[in-house]
Amino acid sequence: MMGMLAAFIFAGQMLNTPVGGGTSGHMLGGVLAAVFLGPWTASLVMASVFIIQALLFQDGGITALGANIINMGLIGTIFGYYVYVNLNKFLKNTPLSAGIAAWMALVLGSLACAVELGLSGTVDVGIAVPAMVSVHMFIGLIEAGITSTSIAYVKSRRPDLLELPKV
Repeated sequence: MMGMLAAFIFAGQMLNTPVGGGTSGHMLGGVLAAVFLGPWTASLVMASVFIIQALLFQDGGITALGANIINMGLIGTIFGYYVYVNLNKFLKNTPLSAGIAAWMALVLGSLACAVELGLSGTVDVGIAVPAMVSVHMFIGLIEAGITSTSIAYVKSRRPDLLELPKV
């Protein structure tokens, strides 16, 4: 399951949208992985995807690996998972809760990236935040749709794959 999700996420992340200043926007997949694997195992899956992208494809790069793991692997996965869990308590709708959490995690991860770029002096934070967040708000809609649809399909066919031990 870990390998299959890593491959799916890897493929989804390779579809980049230019944002400007050498940055790009793309889907994350962290919430999708966390719903199936739990937040900690999903974070390991995400880190392995970032490492392979950095080493083999120069996507993200070695120097940005730490920031990518924090922004997408921790914020995008762990934060997103707990948003999903808490939303699902109220909505009682796993696909919808996961979709909303995926959108929120993607947007928050892009905000963290924009602030980091601003703090590094690469680009003014007043330019980076609106550029990154606006693009990722749109990409987040696509990610929310893919996450919700994937989980709804699995829930209809193999609901046992969505049963996690209590975290």
